[in-house]
Amino acid sequence: MTHLYPLIDNKINPYRDNVQGKANEPITVAGLLDRSKLTLGSTYEGGKPDWTLEEIYMRLERNAPRIAIIGGSSDHPAHIMDYQTSARAAIRIWQNGGVPFHFSTPVMCDGTAQNNQGMSYSLQSRNAVAQMVVNQLEAHSYHGAFVIQGCDKQPLGVVSALAHVDRVRRNRGEAPFFATFAPAHVLEGGSIPADVMEELETLAKKAESKGATDVAVDLRDTMAYILQCSSNTAFQGVFERAYERGILTKEQHKYFEMRLAVATCDGQGGVCAFNGTGNSSRHLVAGMGLVHPAVELLTDPPTQRQINSVLDSFAGMINEERYGVANIVAANIKNAIRIHSASGGSTNLMMHIVAGMLYAGFKFSLWDLDRIHHSHPIPDLFDYSLTEGRDIYSLAMQCCSGTSRGMETLFYELIENGVPMDQDAPTVAAKTWKERLAITSSLKAVNVKKNQVILSNPRRGFSGVDVLKGNFFESAVVKISGMPTPQLDQFDDKLAFVLYYENEDDANKSLLDSNLLSKIKEQKLFGHNLLLESLKYNNEAEWSLLKNASYGELFDRMVEEGTLKIAVIISGQGPVAFGMPEMFTPMQHINANRVMKKIATIISDGRYSGVTYGAAIGHMTPESYEGGGIGLLKSGDVIHLQLRNRRIDFVDATQLHTGKVVHDFADHFIEERQSLATERKQRMKVRQKMVAASNRMFGHTDAANGVVPIAVIEDAVLDYEQDVLLQGKKVEIK
Repeated sequence: MTHLYPLIDNKINPYRDNVQGKANEPITVAGLLDRSKLTLGSTYEGGKPDWTLEEIYMRLERNAPRIAIIGGSSDHPAHIMDYQTSARAAIRIWQNGGVPFHFSTPVMCDGTAQNNQGMSYSLQSRNAVAQMVVNQLEAHSYHGAFVIQGCDKQPLGVVSALAHVDRVRRNRGEAPFFATFAPAHVLEGGSIPADVMEELETLAKKAESKGATDVAVDLRDTMAYILQCSSNTAFQGVFERAYERGILTKEQHKYFEMRLAVATCDGQGGVCAFNGTGNSSRHLVAGMGLVHPAVELLTDPPTQRQINSVLDSFAGMINEERYGVANIVAANIKNAIRIHSASGGSTNLMMHIVAGMLYAGFKFSLWDLDRIHHSHPIPDLFDYSLTEGRDIYSLAMQCCSGTSRGMETLFYELIENGVPMDQDAPTVAAKTWKERLAITSSLKAVNVKKNQVILSNPRRGFSGVDVLKGNFFESAVVKISGMPTPQLDQFDDKLAFVLYYENEDDANKSLLDSNLLSKIKEQKLFGHNLLLESLKYNNEAEWSLLKNASYGELFDRMVEEGTLKIAVIISGQGPVAFGMPEMFTPMQHINANRVMKKIATIISDGRYSGVTYGAAIGHMTPESYEGGGIGLLKSGDVIHLQLRNRRIDFVDATQLHTGKVVHDFADHFIEERQSLATERKQRMKVRQKMVAASNRMFGHTDAANGVVPIAVIEDAVLDYEQDVLLQGKKVEIK
């Protein structure tokens, strides 16, 4: 019988040469196929089962493609329906002449781990997933993979693993490792029940009657969003402030929390509809050429027909070096970065992109990524909104209705806007991008007539995440796409006062304190003369009106007018110190507070969630634990935010007293504060023990180099612009 898949062209076949694999594994394959047929029931498409132990044995002996179906854990919402997708994949792999296997990896839900100890394990889980997947692929000698792509750190953890295995196999002279990714469908956002909406409006009116207009405004703003785990956190922050001011009881707080939480997620699960790390990873992995268009953006788990389209493409990929995972990733790296930028992708991915390239064996860093990002202007072509019917679920509906083609549409519109895209790069559709775009049906963004998410005419001429430099640090990142132009104007080229916290817990407690600004004013934490000089720089016209005002009047007016800028510094959150947790919660507390939102930015050596927006600056290197300048700052210091120039600099307070803005982080200043840094590090070491010793991230690179094991970066020696294959030939990527 002739099958679609060719045999693996490889002299090495452990199953042929070692009988134990042929003794152990046939029952696992038969069991998988039996369960798959049972799971599919009346939807099973195939003849009488022919997966006898003898036939499985012979396929292993002949080196038929051994393909791992890699799923996730069902305690993550994105993987609830994996059993159905894996069943359909197993049947098709067998029908095509392959040998299907199945295993799953743990998948941390960042939402569940948010603002608790679990977040210190999130980034580490990416490397742990990569290690586990490499272990299983190598130990069981699989040739390829069908990956059910989920959320958070799983997607790029698996990309890193498969690229790494492909590179190791090629170094050993074995057949290239092939793979395809099928992202979980998009989970429709929940709606606030009508009776709860009325009760919340009553609460807002009560807040107004008690003089808490800020609480009322912030509550109504939050009510405008679809329900997602992230919006629940925003509600929580507003409820905490309302409780503190006697507007609602703790029992009422818990009642609202329960009603909102249970209305958040659809029972079929999926990846949340906001453009966080899950959907940013969907777009990025598609931009890497690793997602078949048939399954890229769905509102339900994929059908058998869709999965067949994906798996049938393997026939043109098997044994072809240009379709090895490492080569596809490197050949598409510029495409992926430009799609990530134009779609407003997650800040998290700035590390994961670098990590994926390093695992694939290519020399790459944050500075290479930044060079690609700024080598040509990348317009903002993603009009995403959680309040106006343009979330990722809406985009998925547009794709399912045939009016949009998702990342193919974005790829096309980038070309139309003059962005150089590598159209000859291979993809898992067994076609180049050029071949895929040759089919023009529904390709243009204008085909969508209502609630366009992908645009043909840019919102702005720039997009994405920028890399920052400064005189007290080497690198940091800020998500420019998460800052509307008016907000960018509010914070760009401004002097800001440092409000320093040694960890996220302290910052969260402080940011939820309704009297925070009053306490800063009472303590005169920011010097009077420095306040005046910062006002003169930030808004000279306002300074001329207030230069003779008392400290209290000056402070209040600067807060009211938004001319006071506060840099909330949260240090001690780097990979070594504390696992590099996300600073989503403190940023959400700022965004849910109309006063703080216009005056405060967060700067941290921690990470940011993909759903974070606003003046959020993170991934700072070196981290505080490793002697970074962020650990030398103190409340009352002044820094200069220059976001459009991609810099943040420490300002000499002595010079500022005389009216001069001088960027100086002098050696004598560093020496003066070394004892302070030493004290802080000792406290970090104590706090570090809250993270299990087995999972602490020693022996890894810093955030600018992907936070990968040192051995991985040492083996990454290839040139991503020279050492790639297009159309079977080594070609320089322009």
